[in-house]
Amino acid sequence: MTVDPADDAMLERLQRGAFEYFLKAYNPRNGLVADTMREGAPSSIAVIGFALSAYPVGIERGWMERTEAVRRSLVTLRFLMGSDQSGSAHATGYRGFYFHFLDMELGTRVWLSEVSLIDTGFLMAGVLTAATYFDADTIEERELRQLANALYRRVDWRWAQRDGGAVTHGWKPECGFLNYGWEGYSEAILLYVLGLGSPTHALTDESFPAWTVTYQWENLYGHNFLVAGPLFIHQFSHAWIDFRGIRDAFMREKDCDYFENSRRATYVQREYAMRNPRSFTGYGADCWGLSAGDGPQAEARSIAGRNQTFYGYAARGVPYGPDDGTLCGSSTLSSLVFAPELVLPALRALEARSGTNDPSLIRASGFNPTVAEAGPNGWISPGEFGLDQGMIVLMIENYRSGLPWRLGRANPFVRAGLHRAGFKGGWL
Repeated sequence: MTVDPADDAMLERLQRGAFEYFLKAYNPRNGLVADTMREGAPSSIAVIGFALSAYPVGIERGWMERTEAVRRSLVTLRFLMGSDQSGSAHATGYRGFYFHFLDMELGTRVWLSEVSLIDTGFLMAGVLTAATYFDADTIEERELRQLANALYRRVDWRWAQRDGGAVTHGWKPECGFLNYGWEGYSEAILLYVLGLGSPTHALTDESFPAWTVTYQWENLYGHNFLVAGPLFIHQFSHAWIDFRGIRDAFMREKDCDYFENSRRATYVQREYAMRNPRSFTGYGADCWGLSAGDGPQAEARSIAGRNQTFYGYAARGVPYGPDDGTLCGSSTLSSLVFAPELVLPALRALEARSGTNDPSLIRASGFNPTVAEAGPNGWISPGEFGLDQGMIVLMIENYRSGLPWRLGRANPFVRAGLHRAGFKGGWL
């Protein structure tokens, strides 16, 4: 792919800066990675998955030695394999799954968090990425592959499937399974693919149709697509799986695929910002992207004749909201593979506003120009969030070289899961 040299330099700056998060947020004693750079933040198992996926990118880009990446990955995988899987209130996980948030030093559950299905899915995506990439016949890389294979095989996906249908969101030792499941289009497409591909505790064939039957297909701003309001939903699974040209039964009926669907969702996001129905400051053709992320907790104010409150951390989306004027630059960037013709101008504009040496508008978890009293670019989320940085690293790399997609295509468990979900065509 030919990229303008100035754009390539911009992407290099952003990608390398995001990659360095995983060097700073890593605990060398157990391999855990912090959820955010804020003081006292716990580890997030999803962010660990992004770290394991980012190390191969760092090697290929010359930012990390292969031996160092193997060493870091082994520390993480050894801890995960040997951690407490009893499911007690102070354990690390249960039935191969892991609690969402873990103490950075002890590796035990914090914040009364749930055993998280989707976050374990992101973790396992990183585990399988590492297993596929580190293919050398050395003692260390053989051990890495063995640990990765054992961790994936240990996950009891079937246990978390409700009545043979959709998969539950999670489980807590205090109350059992949570009352809601993964229904309605979301980032859980990765979860279903990994669960269906398991050679040991796979989801049943009924699971994927039970999920897709809850989809909502609409026409918005002239685009027919599978609706999900927050932008991240159209991106996260695509960090590891190349959905270009492969279709399940639902997409065959719609003469579409999930990659094209995400491209259309990107156009809908931009169109919403251009129309700016709630009259927020800054929205426009090169300033868009509503997603899950941090937001201000500023005082309410009158905007366009209504009393506007602010939501703090929230999953914002279009066109139905919630929307409080907060945008997520990392989610804008993460649509790069789908619509570079929209994303690159937006990134240039954001860099022009903040300066090339200040990537905060792009790499922060959120910014809100409407809260103008917070600074010249409005309110900007303090610190960095690991999920945002991981998506920046992987989605830029998919745009530049396709490495994460190639590793996903080469993994037999991912391929098996896609086949069982009914995907056909393209590279399959």
